[in-house]
Amino acid sequence: MSVRDTAVREHALRLIDAAGAGPAPIVRAGHPALRGVAVPFDGQLEGDELAGLLALMHRTMRAAPGVGLAAPQIGLPVALAVLEDPGVGSAEVAEARERAPLAYRVLVNPVYEPVGEVRAHFYEGCLSVPGYQAVVPRWRSVRLTGTDETGAPLDEQVDGWSARIVQHETDHLGGTLYLDRAELRSLAGGDEHGLRWASEPSPTQAAEALGFSLED
Repeated sequence: MSVRDTAVREHALRLIDAAGAGPAPIVRAGHPALRGVAVPFDGQLEGDELAGLLALMHRTMRAAPGVGLAAPQIGLPVALAVLEDPGVGSAEVAEARERAPLAYRVLVNPVYEPVGEVRAHFYEGCLSVPGYQAVVPRWRSVRLTGTDETGAPLDEQVDGWSARIVQHETDHLGGTLYLDRAELRSLAGGDEHGLRWASEPSPTQAAEALGFSLED
């Protein structure tokens, strides 16, 4: 095992040991792990070690709570992400955002590319940038490739809100935060206005009030 891979393994094991049965601390914007390119996962961890890391990431994502978590968000620069979205209670919001529940899954060394030319504009936030959200244009449909935690290959089309989650978490592995792709005039905090804008089925009222466009 290379020096780099040994360092990744040792870092992962320290995180697992320090967290115990709880979640890991989530690093925030400004941490170097969020701006580097993650190391491809290539067997640096044994099966039980990988299972322990993924369980830790899953606990951390749920405790936050969030719908996705990439390893760099707990300070580990390796190309792993976990996703899980229970969906939303509002049928109107679910329809507008094409947000169907997404069962728990693991992405290993994921890559996405757009399918078609349609982009959707919605508010999103990030566990590593707490207290804010902004409108981000994302591809409505993407082709996702990579593997799962067992090594089985992934090659599938993902649509709607699930495609947004895939793009957000995969971007983390390349050192990109959602703010790098956001319409910054839409940036809103967690106060009355921000919560109002983020709860809209689509950000049409926010665009009018804050003066940004929903066109590409």
